[in-house]
Amino acid sequence: MLWGTTFLVVHTAMQYAGPLFFVGFRFTTAGLLCLLIFHRSMRELSWQEAKAGAAIGLLIFLGYGLQTHGLQSVSASQSAFITALYVPTVPLLQWLVLRNAPHPMSWLGIALAFSGLVLLTGPQPLAGLEGLAGLAVGAGELASLLAALVFAAEIILIGKYAGQVNLQRVTVVQLLVGGLFSFAAMPVAGEALPAFSWVWLACALGLGTASVLIQLTMNWAQKAVSPTKATLIYAGEPIWGGLVGRLAGELLPALALLGAGLVVLGAVVSELRPCFKRWARLLPLPRQ
Repeated sequence: MLWGTTFLVVHTAMQYAGPLFFVGFRFTTAGLLCLLIFHRSMRELSWQEAKAGAAIGLLIFLGYGLQTHGLQSVSASQSAFITALYVPTVPLLQWLVLRNAPHPMSWLGIALAFSGLVLLTGPQPLAGLEGLAGLAVGAGELASLLAALVFAAEIILIGKYAGQVNLQRVTVVQLLVGGLFSFAAMPVAGEALPAFSWVWLACALGLGTASVLIQLTMNWAQKAVSPTKATLIYAGEPIWGGLVGRLAGELLPALALLGAGLVVLGAVVSELRPCFKRWARLLPLPRQ
């Protein structure tokens, strides 16, 4: 729920600050807040925890930087549903990295989610790629799509380290690394410091607090919940993003709403594992 509501807040803040500065301020604030809470525990920080936190923090910087950049030109609702593509993407990345072949239901989920993406991005052909007619991917949509891939990698990485490290120390490191990488990238991207505004300050502080709760919950919960089950639960994120956007007055066209539904359906279907043998036992036997 918290994750879904952040889209509208970020979309609002982008009218007053650049994406890298905002991501940097948001996650540095979150990291310092987390450090204040867990400062005693940080004395026992191990090299493995520092390495895990830095790797996850790098993905936080890339994922949220791309997502925030996309929110400069797409609505909060649209960004939320495009970002949800990370759910069916997790099995694909596990296949490429861990050599675990996706389940047939994962392929069905990917097909549904991709169909939803086509409807979400509009009916116009993509410039220069006529073979992908039906996809009108602008800069904002493309950034949101790339962010979804990064978030899928983050889910897998958190699942890898969840049972091996102290979640408090890793959370502090990943939040600070994500924020500091964003600040460091500002001169490279040519992004200037924004003029002071109470709007971006309130948004950043509020999201910084939410980020602490979100990352702590993810790191804690995925000790007992597998990456695939976690992604199924996270599929509720775009629904909350869409609801909050609708309450704020955002209206998606009918086809885009259908596409949003297909993306969420694809996210859910990709994690279902029906027992066909059990169903077969329930069917009546043919007469001899």
